[in-house]
Amino acid sequence: MIDFRYHLVSIVAVFLALAIGIVLGAVELRGGAYELLQQSSNELKNQLNAAQAQSGSYHAQAAAGEQFLQTDEAHLLAKLLDGESVVIVTEPGAQGSVVDGVKQAATLAGATVTGEIALQPKFNDISGATQSNLSSINNTVASAYGTVLTAGTDPQTAYEQQAAQLIATAILTKTTVQNPAAPNPQTLLSAYAQGGYLTVSPSGAPAVPAQLAVLVTPQSAPADGPDDPANQVLLAVAEEFAGASSATLVAGGTTGSAQSGSAISVLRSSSVSSQVSSVDDADTTLGQITVVQALAAQLAGAKPNSYGISGASAVSPVPAPTPTVSVTPSQTASPKPTTTRKAGTKK
Repeated sequence: MIDFRYHLVSIVAVFLALAIGIVLGAVELRGGAYELLQQSSNELKNQLNAAQAQSGSYHAQAAAGEQFLQTDEAHLLAKLLDGESVVIVTEPGAQGSVVDGVKQAATLAGATVTGEIALQPKFNDISGATQSNLSSINNTVASAYGTVLTAGTDPQTAYEQQAAQLIATAILTKTTVQNPAAPNPQTLLSAYAQGGYLTVSPSGAPAVPAQLAVLVTPQSAPADGPDDPANQVLLAVAEEFAGASSATLVAGGTTGSAQSGSAISVLRSSSVSSQVSSVDDADTTLGQITVVQALAAQLAGAKPNSYGISGASAVSPVPAPTPTVSVTPSQTASPKPTTTRKAGTKK
């Protein structure tokens, strides 16, 4: 007869064997899992190293391209805007590097930068008190210069559009011939500057109107996206400037300027895009060259287009515009007289 002690020893032996099996199995499993994880880790490290090497190569290529364009910028832009004038208007939050780059590119192209105007956050404020004050300034300025104010495309930004209309009559023109009846830019702008709606560059307000306008957008998209008042005001300003100038362009930098809800993104999806060109990489030398080329293309009769690297129709105008060379009568070659020599005569 099997006693209780035998049962106890058997049960202990079974559990001991089970425990040993679990331990041995876990050790074996842990070793296999470790090797698998180690292999995966090595593969991921190799992929990361390859990606970093490729990224470094791309950065090197981009740096080389940027250096080349900086070296050749003057040659590429020479005389493209010879005799033209440009005014630069910035939105709140515009990048200084874009402004400086556009000014340099325009100068290299032979244009004169008449001035720089910075719209202030108050210009984008559509609250009741601000709108009432802006309306009052608009009516005063319009009355002083005999200007009939437009109704505005969007009731929400009607007063901003009227202000842009009045500002455009002072700082922009479609012809190089100055209109003696046009408002004095410095006097008109001072009315809005005193109200806190804009400031002018330290060098002063434009003394004469310009034929071309460049609007520089904020670096990032506004908080409320496409419906943000800043975006809607930009559309109103761009529309008025396009109507008063020979060509108007909206420029932004690569960091967020063309992302969803940004000023350039909203512009490109609106009807105003048929009236103005846009460049979304104007913080690079390539983009700054494109700004000038786009303006020159419009002056030559091309339609406005979107340029850049994010959601644009093209990187730059194709074919690239070239300077227009005027030939004076003195430069026209006269045909040389021909002499018929009789046969048999000596030279």
